[in-house]
Amino acid sequence: MNGSTVGQCLEQLVARFPELKPWLFEKNGKLNRLVEIYVNMRSSYPEELAKPVKDGDELHIIIIISGG
Repeated sequence: MNGSTVGQCLEQLVARFPELKPWLFEKNGKLNRLVEIYVNMRSSYPEELAKPVKDGDELHIIIIISGG
C-alpha cells in the first residue's frame, strides 16, 4: 500500500477489501476502539491514523477480542 500516514494506507486497504471497513472503522470514520495499529512493531497510539509512515514500514493490524 502507498501512503504517507497510517490512515492513507488503511484507506487503500479498505478500497481493495471493502469488507474490512466495519472491522477497522467506526461510523464516524475514526479507528475502531478494538483495533490497534503497530508500525514496525511499535504502537501508533496516540497519533493512530495521522501517524506518518515511509516506504518499507510494516503495519500490523491487531483486533482486540472482548466479551464477557
